Amino acid sequence: MSAVSDHTKPGAGIATGTAIRALAVAALAAIALTTPGFVSVPSFVSLLTTISFIGCVAVGMTLITISGNIMSFSLGATVGASAMIFIFAANALGAYPAFALALAFGGLLSGAQGLLIGFARANPIIVSIASLSLIYGASEGLAETGSVYAAAGATRGMFSGALFGVPVEFLLLLGVTAITQALLSCTVFGREIFMAGSSYRATAAIGARIWRIVAGAYVWAGVLAALAGVMLALRYGSASMSYGAGYDYDAVAAVLVGGTPMKGGEGSALRTFCGALVIAVIQVALLLRGFRPEWQYFISGLVVLGVIMLQSRGRD
Repeated sequence: MSAVSDHTKPGAGIATGTAIRALAVAALAAIALTTPGFVSVPSFVSLLTTISFIGCVAVGMTLITISGNIMSFSLGATVGASAMIFIFAANALGAYPAFALALAFGGLLSGAQGLLIGFARANPIIVSIASLSLIYGASEGLAETGSVYAAAGATRGMFSGALFGVPVEFLLLLGVTAITQALLSCTVFGREIFMAGSSYRATAAIGARIWRIVAGAYVWAGVLAALAGVMLALRYGSASMSYGAGYDYDAVAAVLVGGTPMKGGEGSALRTFCGALVIAVIQVALLLRGFRPEWQYFISGLVVLGVIMLQSRGRD
């Protein structure tokens, strides 16, 4: 009797978790559809734009989490710093060289953290918090007023407008999501990321270089965070460190809601995209209902807490 009971527990837990997720999705849909103005065209465009910025950071964060390094709290700062680098470079060099420079900056900034974590086995949370402080401290010397502004014509309408009513930013997110998913599913590097997240020792035993795998995951995350920063800078014609505020937490929420466990070893860019959609729907619905930003953070935090509890229940 005991053996049968133990055997059925995992299936029961999975079924319960699936039922809870289904109820949560139904409740979210009901809240969204009953929110005044949510189904309007402006609200739809706002939703797609919101998910574009959150999604880019979250898709990059997915690789870090899958690789077994939990998350990075410095990606939001990377968004703001890359946006500032883009505006400075666009004013001096033009939009397209500035675009390449900003992405390279984001990749190097995050990749350096990955090298430290992968080579020295440093704690990823401590490294990201220290990097966050360093990035914000260094950024104070870039702009005396805290913000930088694009010169007239410097960005040349780059990544602006819409295609068939869909914002270009969202199309870029679809592209990077597809590329990241292909990277995870169809390349040796992607398989190594999953292996590293499952077991560092087993991955090293087959001859894979852990430092290179971890650094590669962080580089890609930094590039996508920089892409989000560039898109924000282009949308507003300016940049500051405040542009990245909260994006790392939103990205963590999207990754977890998408079903990637914090322990690493499994996950999907496509699922993270769905998680980012959920977070964006929550934020837009709360905004339309008049909730202040602090309440948006509070409710997003409750969502993440609920997902963590579901993951813990599934492991039991």
